[in-house]
Amino acid sequence: MSESKLNSFLYRYRVRIGFFSIIASIFLSRPSPLSLLAGLGVIGSGLLLRAWACGHLHKEKVLAISGPYRYTRNPLYVGNLIIGLGIVMSAYSIWVAVLLACNFLIIYPFVINREKRRMKEFFPDEYEAFKRKVPLFFPRFPSSLPKSEIRFSRELYRKNGEIRALYGALVYWAAITLRMLVF
Repeated sequence: MSESKLNSFLYRYRVRIGFFSIIASIFLSRPSPLSLLAGLGVIGSGLLLRAWACGHLHKEKVLAISGPYRYTRNPLYVGNLIIGLGIVMSAYSIWVAVLLACNFLIIYPFVINREKRRMKEFFPDEYEAFKRKVPLFFPRFPSSLPKSEIRFSRELYRKNGEIRALYGALVYWAAITLRMLVF
């Protein structure tokens, strides 16, 4: 498979691959009450970051440079990493850690590179200036961008469908809690 086809495949199926990884992590988990609570807190912080980002994201219309985009060009993916760490904590399993690390290390470089190309295509001049001031992944504090007047929009949050991440996290948490109680 060529790199271009692999890139397209991983981008197109990234959510499905992640979904099956989460299902596998439930079966591989060995949760305890403490691991569930710790993981829940970390998952919650990842969800909050994703929600904050989605409330500033006008997909393919305006380059997002407000909210968490002032600190990282990929706050949604940073949020996914935090959620993944919370899943690993709650699962309390080295196998889940290996599975999610492989998932993240294999899929996200392709996905992030594709996003970079798309942003250059949609916002060629703006993105180059943005790229020079804001790191690709790991956030930089304080931001080198000026504070924006743009505020979080609940309407954008809804429009971007981010509520699905919250529902998914709740289903995961219920399933892993059931796993702890029954198995």
